[in-house]
Amino acid sequence: MLTVHKSDGKTVWVDLCEPTEQELAQACTDYGLDIPPRSQLEEIEFSSRLQYEDNIFTISVPVTPHSKDDGDLTSPLAFMLTKDILVTIRFAHLHTFPGIIKRVERRPRNAPDIFMVILEALVDYGADRLEELRAEALALSNRIFHAEIGRPHKRNVARASRMLRDTLVEIGDMGERLSHIRDTLLVLQRAVPFIAEHGHGWLGDAVRTRLKTAASDVQSLNDYEVHLTDKIQFLLDAALGFINNEQNNLFKVLTIASVVGIPPTFIASMYGMNFHNMPELSWAWGYQWGLFLILLSTVIPIIWFKVRGWW
Repeated sequence: MLTVHKSDGKTVWVDLCEPTEQELAQACTDYGLDIPPRSQLEEIEFSSRLQYEDNIFTISVPVTPHSKDDGDLTSPLAFMLTKDILVTIRFAHLHTFPGIIKRVERRPRNAPDIFMVILEALVDYGADRLEELRAEALALSNRIFHAEIGRPHKRNVARASRMLRDTLVEIGDMGERLSHIRDTLLVLQRAVPFIAEHGHGWLGDAVRTRLKTAASDVQSLNDYEVHLTDKIQFLLDAALGFINNEQNNLFKVLTIASVVGIPPTFIASMYGMNFHNMPELSWAWGYQWGLFLILLSTVIPIIWFKVRGWW
């Protein structure tokens, strides 16, 4: 879909949302631009993402809509910016764009000004996503260390295992979403100074000032993203530690059971031997004596483990 936005009767912004080949060709012809294909916009090297030639910026930023229905699918958001016109190419519906369009239409704007509105919206969106992940990380930390996972589940091992498994899945999902945000912020961190440097002659003082502010915001978000990455890694290590603890408890129970079972097995085997010279065979209470020894040999190791604090 090709949408044209005008200001004071001049076309200043052309928005291509999930464009067809005909719409791309039309935009190239009407505005004299060489719009790269999606395959080129998705290349990961910065030399392909950030280009400046003939007073035209070509910028590609990976963005993730974070749709709950369709999953997190990263797609490029491309900008072709000149002094007079801005062309955006996006291959997914971004929920920030309706708000961007309303903000652009409030007053007359030029192409660099509109570009800054979109750039600032991307920064705000990244900050909002990091705040959401921070809240999720705090809730998960409370669940791991202060709620049910941190408590022993002696009577419901399956429930504890299910909770730990779900926690690992949640941590993995958080890490994946954080990696998408990191990809966007890393490109913005390079793109903002790149634009300020090469567009110094025609961007205008107001736009350059906003670029400096955006650069500071992106840097702070990158620093906070590193902090969240460390936090998520810490939660992952903690969850794996609880899993190892559950496994150690299981092996401890099996070890104690095997040790406790050795003396009764020995006594039962001894009295199961077929020898004639066994005085206990003629005892009136020989059977009860054997049962008593088996019970005693079972209780003594259990008491020993309890006294030593091993169980």
